[in-house]
Amino acid sequence: MTDLLTRRLLLVHAHPDDESINNGATMARYAAEGARVTLVTCTLGEEGEVIPPGLAHLAPDRDDTLGPHRVDELAAAMKKLGVTDHRFLGGPGRYRDSGMMGVEQNERPGAFWSADVDEAAAHLVEVIREVRPQVLVTYDPNGGYGHPDHIQAHRVAMRAADLSPDPDHRPDLGEPWEIAKVYWNRVPRGVLLEGFGRLRRDLAEPGRLPFERAASVTDVPGVVDDHIVTTEIDGTDFAAAKAAAMRAHATQIEVAEPYFVLSNRLAQPLLTTEYYELVRGRREGGSRESDLFEGIPGDSFDERQTFGEQQNGTAL
Repeated sequence: MTDLLTRRLLLVHAHPDDESINNGATMARYAAEGARVTLVTCTLGEEGEVIPPGLAHLAPDRDDTLGPHRVDELAAAMKKLGVTDHRFLGGPGRYRDSGMMGVEQNERPGAFWSADVDEAAAHLVEVIREVRPQVLVTYDPNGGYGHPDHIQAHRVAMRAADLSPDPDHRPDLGEPWEIAKVYWNRVPRGVLLEGFGRLRRDLAEPGRLPFERAASVTDVPGVVDDHIVTTEIDGTDFAAAKAAAMRAHATQIEVAEPYFVLSNRLAQPLLTTEYYELVRGRREGGSRESDLFEGIPGDSFDERQTFGEQQNGTAL
């Protein structure tokens, strides 16, 4: 097993809030165990819908200041999870939220969806070669649910994982580094159906929840048949941290544990065991892993100094 002081986990997400919904418990657990957890967010989420009426003026069709506000929300969420290394791909505002698939925002100058994949991947290669993660977590090829920025985040993450170990590729970006294991975010259908069953029973009790309607399984990104899932991370002890991080994204999420809603006001379960599919790297045995770092031997990289500097510095 990899020594805790050398464990390094990199997560690549499209917008602020994606990380807390998909991986909040995982991030909090590994951060609490002393691993270095690095989050790279690809856009500021400028095109998101705003839930609180008092913040409606932030929306892109009004003041268009939602992006900077969500930067602050992300910083607050990371504090709740105990994660101190969070960055934006290419720097804050380098790539803009592309909106939903098929809208004119997809092709706007600076939109992440229209970015050159290799150019965007170069920013991530630099992070990979600096941080030297053994594990990368991102989306599947459909981005979980077809959002253009999620699809592009998948493309950029996988391309960077391919390019980073190549000594001939951009030596100016640092020493080559090969990521040992790559995971995609998943949700097993069976677990979700059980969660929705509990949700519907709770909705049937008057006054039990502040929500009126449940979402459906098809509204949840990354749902797959149970056998596709290779790994489950028990984040039960970090349920409160995950819920607090999600609450920090107040423009996008409303939480009433153990459920939450997005701007569509359709309730869904808040999962504190989080699920993954291993798509690159070695898996030991046929049962589900309970550790993203399972099977990775310790390496010679001196993490102590780097992690200490990161803890005492500011996120890039």
